[in-house]
Amino acid sequence: MSVATKGNTVKVHYTGKLQDGTVFDSSENREPLQFTLGDGNMIKGFDAAVHGMAVGEDKSVTIPSAEAYGEKRDEMLVDIPHTQVPADINPEIGMDLSIQNQNGQPMPVKVVHVDEEKITLDANHPLAGKDLIFDIKLVEIA
Repeated sequence: MSVATKGNTVKVHYTGKLQDGTVFDSSENREPLQFTLGDGNMIKGFDAAVHGMAVGEDKSVTIPSAEAYGEKRDEMLVDIPHTQVPADINPEIGMDLSIQNQNGQPMPVKVVHVDEEKITLDANHPLAGKDLIFDIKLVEIA
């Protein structure tokens, strides 16, 4: 029986959950996720979990934040004076916005603080700092 190894293109079905059981993503009712093991396009812990699986095998893994989206980083919090906020935006805590990074690429951010002088945006990945649980089924090794 062959198992998934580095360089294999694999297809998996998965459900990603937080520690409290909240589902944040799933391939249910979609095509399976296809990726190449070891190419760096998946979070480290997910890639490692699929390595060694056989077609048809199911597993549940807990991936610590360090092997997922990393820890929350304070330097990813950005204060923006209200004078730099476009007039058509009325920022509220929890609002999702997009700003441009130094390379001009859009970057999703969340408003985490609003006061009379400024707003604070959090550019951390929404799952940063969280341990993740994935239920994974290997569907195919190409």
